[in-house]
Amino acid sequence: MTKRAESKYKINRRLGVNLWGRAKSPIAKREYGPGQHGQRRKNKPTDFGIQLMAKQKLKGYYGNIGEKQFRKYYDEAVRRKGDTSENLIELLERRLDCVIYRMKFAVTPFASRQFVNHGHITVNGKRVNIPSYLVKDGDLIEVKEKSKGLTAVLDAAQSGERDVPEYIQVDHRQMKGSFVRAPKLSDVPYPVQMEPNLVVEFYSR
Repeated sequence: MTKRAESKYKINRRLGVNLWGRAKSPIAKREYGPGQHGQRRKNKPTDFGIQLMAKQKLKGYYGNIGEKQFRKYYDEAVRRKGDTSENLIELLERRLDCVIYRMKFAVTPFASRQFVNHGHITVNGKRVNIPSYLVKDGDLIEVKEKSKGLTAVLDAAQSGERDVPEYIQVDHRQMKGSFVRAPKLSDVPYPVQMEPNLVVEFYSR
C-alpha cells in the first residue's frame, strides 16, 4: 500500500471533518487529530493556517493529490479565462477518477483511482488507465464488459450514501455514462464546505 493510500485513514481526523461524508469515518468516534498529541488544545489559526487547511481539504477530497500535480491544476486555472477558483474546481471534477467516483462506480476516490489504474474503464471506447485524464463534455465513460460484474462496482452503484450530480449522466444497468458539462462550485455535492478561493489566496501570496 502506498503512503498516499495509507494516509486516507488519518485525513479526516487531521482535518477535523468527515471529508467524504461516510458513516465509517473515524471522525465520528474521535473528534480530534491522530497521534499522541491529537487531543491538545489548538491555537487560533492564522490566515496562512486557514488557507493551508482549505488547500489540504481540497487535495484530500480528491484522493490526496500530490502537491506538484495540484499546483499544476492551480497554474492551469490561472491561465484560463474566468474565475480562478471555479476553474480549479472544474479541472478537478474533470479528472477521470473523480468522474468514476461521481458515477458511483467506486465507493471512494481512492477506490476510483485504483479502478482506473487497473484498466477497468474506457473513454469513448478506448481503454484509459490514467486517473488524472481530463474528461471532455460529452465523453462516454464505460466500465469494461469483463468488469461490470465486480462486487465492488455493484456495491458502489447501489450505495445510498450519495447521489449522482446533475452534470453527470449514468446508466447503472449498463454501467456507462457521460460527462454532461462543467460544474460550478455550487453544483458539486461536497459533504463539507470547500473554499477554493482560499486555495487561490494561498498560492497567490
